[in-house]
Amino acid sequence: MDTSASCGHLCWSYDDRQVFAAHAERLLAAGLAAGEQVWYVTPAPPEAVTDRLVRRPDFAAALARGAAAVVSLGDTYASGVVVDPPAQVAAYAAATDAALAAGFTGLRVVAEATELVRTPAQLEAFTRYEHQIDRWMRTRPFGAVCAYDRTVLGDATVLALACMHPASNRPDLLFHLYGAAEPDGHAALAGELDLSNHDLFRTALERADLHPTDGRLVFHATALRFLDHRALAVLDAYARRRNAVAVLRTARPAAARLTELLGLTRVQVELIR
Repeated sequence: MDTSASCGHLCWSYDDRQVFAAHAERLLAAGLAAGEQVWYVTPAPPEAVTDRLVRRPDFAAALARGAAAVVSLGDTYASGVVVDPPAQVAAYAAATDAALAAGFTGLRVVAEATELVRTPAQLEAFTRYEHQIDRWMRTRPFGAVCAYDRTVLGDATVLALACMHPASNRPDLLFHLYGAAEPDGHAALAGELDLSNHDLFRTALERADLHPTDGRLVFHATALRFLDHRALAVLDAYARRRNAVAVLRTARPAAARLTELLGLTRVQVELIR
């Protein structure tokens, strides 16, 4: 996957800090070229990161004029505690508005967030935040790269985080659950849902904490290449717990046939032509 210039909402797991730092600098430089304000959010002392960046003329000039900033992780998030998802979304909304008011085209953030997901409670809250910020940024000029150290967190934790993003650098991640771009959508699904990831899918749905509108949970799934009957059963059970109907919008007629054969009353398939 070529992520040298794109941003959006990307999960980047790494096991080599220097390789990640080089990638982060490329993404930040691309943001500067697009007229964005860029933040490098780091658990390291900001002075150390700044000293490295100022060796590059483009960053030196950007830092001097406020187009780029190196920000301490603790100054951006409540480091060491459980994140408050709505409050964190509001904080980035205010920062994006400030960037626009200053004449930038938007705000781009690269955040090394490993320290924010070290405990089960932190992980639970942060994955919920990942979904909420993803939904918000669908309509706002804000992009984020969320970086996690695989050697510290382990593959299971990283996959639980990566699946809440529309894109990641994990080739072993088969599906993504993220914010729908469509105004009536509650979430979007992409990739494949099969026997290998039903548990992860179930957990991702719970952590997304979707709230029905008029008794409906709308999933835009035109990018979902495959789902089996067990995944449909997971969706049915999730909708039932929320006293809702899960509306699956897909171009695959097999989903409708499976739903009918299984008698899943809480899943409604809408075929997209």
